[in-house]
Amino acid sequence: MDLVNLIFGKPLKTSEERAEQIGPAEGIPIFGLDALSSAAYGPEAALSLLIPLGLAGVGYIVPISVAIIALLVIVYFSYRQTIEAYPTGGGSYTVARYNLGAFWGLLAAAALLADYILTAAVGISAGVGALISAVPGLMPHTMVLCLGILLLITIVNLRGVKDAGFAFLFPTYLFVGCLGITIAGGIVRTMLGGGHPIPVTPLPSPPPHIQTVTYWLLLRVFASGCTALTGVEAVSNGVRAFREPRVKNAQRTLTIIIGILGLLLAGISYLVKVYQIVATDPGRPGYQSILSMLIAAVFGKGVFYYVSIGSILLVLSLSANTAFADFPRLCRAISQNNYLPHGFAQRGRRLVYTQGIVVLAILAAVLLFLFGGVTDRLIPLYAVGAFLAFTLSQAGMVRHWWKSGGPHWIKFAMVNGFGAFVTGVTVVVVLVAKFVDGAWLTLLFIPLAIVTFHKVRMHYHGIAMATRTMAPVEPPSRELPPMVVVPIDRWSAITKQGLEFAARLSPMVTAIHVEPGEHAALLEEDWERYVRKPYREAGAEPPELVIVPSPYRFIVVPIVEYVLKLAEQFPGRKIAVVIPEFVEDRWYEYFLHNQRARLLEWVLLAKGSKQIYTIASPYYLSESARRMAGSGTGGTESDRSKE
Repeated sequence: MDLVNLIFGKPLKTSEERAEQIGPAEGIPIFGLDALSSAAYGPEAALSLLIPLGLAGVGYIVPISVAIIALLVIVYFSYRQTIEAYPTGGGSYTVARYNLGAFWGLLAAAALLADYILTAAVGISAGVGALISAVPGLMPHTMVLCLGILLLITIVNLRGVKDAGFAFLFPTYLFVGCLGITIAGGIVRTMLGGGHPIPVTPLPSPPPHIQTVTYWLLLRVFASGCTALTGVEAVSNGVRAFREPRVKNAQRTLTIIIGILGLLLAGISYLVKVYQIVATDPGRPGYQSILSMLIAAVFGKGVFYYVSIGSILLVLSLSANTAFADFPRLCRAISQNNYLPHGFAQRGRRLVYTQGIVVLAILAAVLLFLFGGVTDRLIPLYAVGAFLAFTLSQAGMVRHWWKSGGPHWIKFAMVNGFGAFVTGVTVVVVLVAKFVDGAWLTLLFIPLAIVTFHKVRMHYHGIAMATRTMAPVEPPSRELPPMVVVPIDRWSAITKQGLEFAARLSPMVTAIHVEPGEHAALLEEDWERYVRKPYREAGAEPPELVIVPSPYRFIVVPIVEYVLKLAEQFPGRKIAVVIPEFVEDRWYEYFLHNQRARLLEWVLLAKGSKQIYTIASPYYLSESARRMAGSGTGGTESDRSKE
């Protein structure tokens, strides 16, 4: 238990929830890492498509970045309004569900789930890509590095919101500081160089110009660059995590995140142009990230370079934390409406939604494995879900202002309406541009998720209707007591306790032993000595011992068949199966014993009927008996069975 507490932290009481709430300082690393880290891979995703244009392609990055930043500002104002209108959180799912209807809410939910899964995978793969860019010899270990970082982030998030915010605080501000210094230094060098700065470290030779510029190419570049906007909705999903005044703190956090991101995108795109930095092909030898080349060009490959690359690695990898902060909260909101298993709404030992965190970790690991941990292969899947959620959220906000009215509702509705139009167009552009490259996988995931939501809801509705009753409790009647069946292996304290418990339930007790077994002959002798004889001396009818043959050495199946046949022979009687089982004291002892008791219970529950009941008879080893067993004495029954 001490080891568990060391890794995951001590359990928190429900009353300690307020202490786990956060302010803007902690909110930026928790909910802003995804958005801020996209400054590292958003411009690179755009520039990678401009490689065939050679040096000529660099000139297009500034106007494309301006368009992306303008879209960022529109989305910012929309989500700022969403936070105020829906302070309980839920983001796009809540807004779309309440204003557009259940289907549109589920569409937004499926899109966001896809976005968060990809956020986790892309963030980690981009972080490892930054490391490999600085240390190319690590390229063969890409997958191991990805999965190791994923495990670390999962553990940190399982420790709770407060611990996650504290753990990611320093890397976040180090990353922002390093990029800020790089941009400031680059601008100063540009001014001193008359607009043509000389790189401190020579840049790789640009590739030849082998393709002409087309509108379609520019649209694809814009679509890739729009990945820089993913993560903007995170704060609106996690409003409940902030301390009071909740809305103001969430809005301040969002404003700071968007302000920093806008400055980083503008500065990086400007310096890429003036330094004439051309992207290199990811996944191939000699690859260097855009930021790696930019920092080396401004300051060279000294101490600052490696500190900056380290901060980029940390922040890109830890940017998955935004998904780990929001994915479980979104799953909770969906499960509260019966569209996902109710376990997603239950908080764990550290007041976090443990099931959502674990499921996200598994799905992200699968994605990383399928795509080899290479960012460029994951990026095409990325922006569709995010922008679809943006569009539905803002369309829902238009409907919200229409219904609620107010003195400025027309102005607010126009902001959201324009945002819905622009992000809707972006969805189409991203989808068309990236469909062949892998965006079709997101389109496949979204309808499958919606179908799953409806199946889960139908299940819960069916169970609710089937178990609903207005009938009062029936008082005890004089009906026959249940028939009790006790599966036994050999005579032991575990068997003795199970039989004694069964005898208190009913006088009709049958013990069943499956043969061939190691203890069949010895059991017959012990049954006569320890069961029949004491019962006869007390003037009572002893329980029956039934030995069932099993030529194929099955144990569980013959017992289940016996119980089912008994139910057929006595259709009006209740049948209770008392299952004696040994309870291990330590977790590792679980693997030292067969678990037939639990398996038998599961099979009976699956194949039985309302006529059959299963009752566990747990046997806990006393401390004195454990000491005896440890010293090697007192093992009479065990010794006899070996003879």
